[in-house]
Amino acid sequence: MANSTNATDTSRRSFLKLAGVIGAGAVLASAVAACGGPASTSADPQTTPAGSGTKPNLDGTIEAGISYALSTGFDPMTTSGAVTMAANWHVLEGLVELDPAARTPYAALGKELPKKIDETTWEVTLRDGATFHDGSPVTTDDVVFSFNRVLDPANASLYSQFLPFLASVTAKDDKTVTFTLNYPFGLFVDRVSVVKIVPKAIVEADPKAYDSLPVGTGPYKLTSATVDDKITFERFDAYNGSRPALAKAMTWNLLSDAAARVTAVESGRVQSIEDVPYLDVERLSNAVTVESVQSFGLLFMMFDCTKAPFTDKRVRQAFFHALDMDKIISTGLLGNATAATSFLHKEHPSYVEAGTVYTYDPAKAKKLLTDAGVSDLSITLLTTDTSWVKDVAPLIKEDLDAVGISTTLDIGQSGGQYKKVDDGQLEVMVAPGDPSVFGNDPDLLLRWWYSGSVWPVKRYRWASTPEFAEVTRLLDAGAAEQDAAKQKKTWGEIYDILSDEVPLYPLLHRKLPTAWEDSALTGFKPIPVTGLSFLDVSRTA
Repeated sequence: MANSTNATDTSRRSFLKLAGVIGAGAVLASAVAACGGPASTSADPQTTPAGSGTKPNLDGTIEAGISYALSTGFDPMTTSGAVTMAANWHVLEGLVELDPAARTPYAALGKELPKKIDETTWEVTLRDGATFHDGSPVTTDDVVFSFNRVLDPANASLYSQFLPFLASVTAKDDKTVTFTLNYPFGLFVDRVSVVKIVPKAIVEADPKAYDSLPVGTGPYKLTSATVDDKITFERFDAYNGSRPALAKAMTWNLLSDAAARVTAVESGRVQSIEDVPYLDVERLSNAVTVESVQSFGLLFMMFDCTKAPFTDKRVRQAFFHALDMDKIISTGLLGNATAATSFLHKEHPSYVEAGTVYTYDPAKAKKLLTDAGVSDLSITLLTTDTSWVKDVAPLIKEDLDAVGISTTLDIGQSGGQYKKVDDGQLEVMVAPGDPSVFGNDPDLLLRWWYSGSVWPVKRYRWASTPEFAEVTRLLDAGAAEQDAAKQKKTWGEIYDILSDEVPLYPLLHRKLPTAWEDSALTGFKPIPVTGLSFLDVSRTA
C-alpha cells in the first residue's frame, strides 16, 4: 500500500469565498474529444461494475467516514464546503460532469457532450426522460434558469467567475439549449460542468429550503443532513442516466476527529474513510486497503513583491534553493508528497517541466542573497495551523535559518492569517491550496492564483509587473487555442515565467490517501480531490 495522506485544510474548505480570485477557465482540448459515460458505468443497475467480478448488492447500504464538517448549504450556486460538494456529485447533475477519479468529461443531463455549431455557438440536447427527484421532468427552462442564476451578478455566485465566456443561454426548443459565447472558447465542454441543473419551480418557491435539502436529478436523493452528525441518501429509482445508484442507501458519518475516523473503518462501522492521517497509514493498511492518489493539491510559498527585499526575484529564488524538500517531505510528511518541478504535478496530462527547477542548494541561496545586496535578513513566516503544515513549518524555518534568514514562525488559523495578508502584513507565507475540485485544466488552476483582483493585487502584489501582464496574455491565448499541442506549449510558457519570478509558487504537491474495506465495497476507487465518490460503487453481495 502506498503511504500518503490527504491533509486538505481550512483554506480548502473555505477557498470558495475567494471568488474574486478566479477568472476564466479552460479545459484540456484532448479531453473535449471524449464522449458518453465512463467505460466502467452502465445504465442498468443490475450490471456488474466493470472489472469487479461481483454482482452488486442493490439492497445494501454504504457507510462512510467524512473528515469535514457540514459548514455550508448544498445549493450548487453558492456551496463552499468540501462535504457538500462531494454530496452534490451524487445528488445533482450538470449537462456535463467530470469523473471524480479520472477527471475527464462525460455526458450527464446532456444526451451527449455539447455540440459545437460555430466558433461562438454550442448546443446541448437533454437526456431523454430525465426527471428531478420530485418526479417533475427536466426542461430546457430549468437549464436556462440554472445558468442564469449563476451568471446574475446580483446572486454573487462564485461559479460565475468560471463562465466569463458565456454571453447567453437560451432554449432552442423543448429539448435543446443554445449557448452563445462572448468569444471563442475551445475548452467549453468541461467548463459547463461547474453549473448543476436545478428545478426552477422548487428553487424559486423556497431557496432556503432548497439550500438545506436540494432536489436534483442524480442517482441518489438527499434525505437528511445533520450538522456534526451525518448525511443520508437513498437511491433514486427513476434515474435513467449512465451512473445509477448501486446501493439502496448511503450514510455519511461526519467524523472530523481523525482518531474517530480510523477507528470507524477499523471496526467495520464504515466501509471507507477519507483523509487518513499520515501516522496511521501503515498500521491501518494491515486491516483495510489504503491507497494514495497524487493530487494537484500543493503547499506554496508567496511573498509581498512590493516590499524590499522581496521586490528582487533573486531574493525570492533564494528561499526556494534554501529548502531541502526531500528532507521536508520525508520527515515532515512521511513521504506523502512530491517536490514541485513545475506548477503542475508530473502526473497531470498538461505537465511540462518548468524552465527553473529548484534544488536544495544552500550555497546558491546565499549567493543570490549576496548578489541582491541582502544580509542579516529577518522575516516573519506566516503559516496556517493545518496539522500537516504545522509538521513541516519548523523544518522550513530550520533551512531558512541555516542560510542566514532569521525566521520567526507565525502559525494560525487560515482565516486569521489571510486577514493579516490582506491587511498588508505579509512578508513571506507558506500555505496549502487546491482548487482542482472545480476542474483539472491548467487554465482554471492557474487563474485561481494568477488572475483576478485578490491574489495578484491584494496579496502577493505582483499585478503591476510586465511579467504578470505577459502571464495574463498567455492565459487568454491558451483559453482560446483550439490545438491541444499549441495550448500545452502556451501553458508551458506560463510555467517558465512563474518558476523564474516565484511571486507565489508551489513547494510540493500532495498525495491523498483513502482507506476502504475492499471485501465490503465493489467498484470503489480513491480520488485525487477532497471527498469520496460512490458512483458505480455497491456493497458486496
